[in-house]
Amino acid sequence: MQSDRIRPAPAVVVMGVAGCGKSAVGEALAAALGTVFVEGDWLHPPENVARMASGEPLTDALREGWLDAIGRRIAGPVGDGQSVVAACSALKRSYRERLRGFCQDILFLYLEIDPATAKQRVGSRQGHFMPASLVDSQFATLEPPAADEKVLTLDATRPIADIVADVTSLFEANS
Repeated sequence: MQSDRIRPAPAVVVMGVAGCGKSAVGEALAAALGTVFVEGDWLHPPENVARMASGEPLTDALREGWLDAIGRRIAGPVGDGQSVVAACSALKRSYRERLRGFCQDILFLYLEIDPATAKQRVGSRQGHFMPASLVDSQFATLEPPAADEKVLTLDATRPIADIVADVTSLFEANS
């Protein structure tokens, strides 16, 4: 999707592989927009967290309930007339479509990053269940958004404040 056609949506999902900055960008964007923030990582069931913590990548089936939990957390506030920003890897098109089943009007912000930078970032995180050993599986699963999806692709190596400023400026220009 061309940036000149981006308009504010009631739901924005910040997506990408582990280490791209979904949570940091999502939280900062929600604060800048004055909206609800949904942290997808904390909606994983304990079994999924244990699998990932032990270095086991999740299957599509294991992600279904998690995606549904995020979809419900997005749909609730949107149904009440509020905007939402969520952080969710949304690695495959089918995952993004599943989220759209809960809220049709979602703009995905795809934080694009290279594998080496993602591994370095994940390896330096403290207190997170996702080990750096799973970054390769994230890239193997990743289906970058296609041109026909409602998406804005951003360079995840840029400073968070710059990414947020660009998105909010785009929303202001196109609202």
